Amino acid sequence: MRIIAKRTLRTFWKRHPKAKGPLEAWHQEVSRADWATPSAVKAQFRSASVFQDNRVVFNIAGNQYRLIVKINYPYRIVYIRFIGTHADSDAIDATTI
Repeated sequence: MRIIAKRTLRTFWKRHPKAKGPLEAWHQEVSRADWATPSAVKAQFRSASVFQDNRVVFNIAGNQYRLIVKINYPYRIVYIRFIGTHADSDAIDATTI
């Protein structure tokens, strides 16, 4: 999968250094993935939550952080829409961000 944009992750882990390792691990694993459907995402990341409009919420670092992406399955592109603490994610709507 192609991930757009890693810069968003780097910016986040500069403010939250403990997130760096888990986010880099997520990035590496997703870069090697080849997801054609939401069920393929769930098969690889069982704790991921799949929402409408191809949005997926990943729990990072034991659910300390949440990463929301939008996936274009035919083109194999993952767009990072939000990264934040668990508390930050409670203040947004994952289905529309």
